[in-house]
Amino acid sequence: MPGNTFGHSFRITTWGESHGKALGVVVDGVPAGLELSEADIQKDLDRRRPGQSDVSTPRSESDSVEILSGVLDGITTGMPVSMLVWNKNAKSGAYDYIKDIPRPGHADLSYLQKYGIRDHRGGGRSSGRETIGRVAGGAVARKLLHLAGVEVFAHVIELGGVKARTLSFDEIRQNVDSNVVRCADDEAAGKMLEQVNAARLEHDSIGGIVEIIATGVPSGLGEPVFGKLDADIAGAMMSIGAVKGVEIGAGFECSRMRGSQMNDSLVLKDDNVMPATNNAGGITGGISTGMPIICRIAVKPTPSISKSQKTVDVDAMKEVNIEIHGRHDPTIPPRMVPVAESMIAIVLADHMIRSGKIGPDSLL
Repeated sequence: MPGNTFGHSFRITTWGESHGKALGVVVDGVPAGLELSEADIQKDLDRRRPGQSDVSTPRSESDSVEILSGVLDGITTGMPVSMLVWNKNAKSGAYDYIKDIPRPGHADLSYLQKYGIRDHRGGGRSSGRETIGRVAGGAVARKLLHLAGVEVFAHVIELGGVKARTLSFDEIRQNVDSNVVRCADDEAAGKMLEQVNAARLEHDSIGGIVEIIATGVPSGLGEPVFGKLDADIAGAMMSIGAVKGVEIGAGFECSRMRGSQMNDSLVLKDDNVMPATNNAGGITGGISTGMPIICRIAVKPTPSISKSQKTVDVDAMKEVNIEIHGRHDPTIPPRMVPVAESMIAIVLADHMIRSGKIGPDSLL
């Protein structure tokens, strides 16, 4: 399979390259009757676009979305929703010097090994600009979920080794966009920014951890063996470039816990059986429990750095040193926030449509 499509009943197919004419997405499985406008999509794309702060690439793009199909008079028709964003500020000539020199940490060599050809202009399909399609598709999913009372939000909880305090959901929602690193803990955010600036002065970059939370998720989503909800979330998260680790709930910490600590005791609440705690992160046995879904992703440092690194000139077949110059993010997690939100929204919308909890009857 080509690998450009994600999902089942709610499915996105992203297309386009970093320095091509445009990028976009086709969203299939959107129920008829959903009110949808370009403004609904644009507000999420605006959170993802470059050039917003000193912690993102200075590439200047408006990332203005155009809806090409699947919407009539502001209402979805049940047909595929196709969306497009034009590239307007690409500077492809800046990449000519690496045409035959794969960059360490990038997908340059693996694409070349697989296809025998690669788009060297900004990384082509492996660029972070590919996530435009994910965020546009996620905006549609987010609107569907909103009608069902499901909310998805994310924040940076660690950057350059600086960790944020544990905060309430309300504090996270209110504060996440109050600073450029998208950390809801303002004190930690200041220290994170210091780490970004220090790495920049050393011609380096830093990574971090993004936490994604989904509230209002009904119980019963997911399949018992294959098609588990947490497996689909993990696959969605790992499909994002720069993500190198995923954990749900207690995650890797559970390996250091005893069963008596990890197990979520069950209690009666309003005549419903509910977990008393949420170490499982809202998913047990691959099926949602009705508790908030908690997911965290480890994001590697930006591979484009101006420090000298060893690589190989594949045309001359000799070892060379490379210093990468151009417009790059000194750290990825802050701009990862809307992307991660979008991918979990897509997974949840897909499962809710498959389970019959979202459909045309609830929209028309």
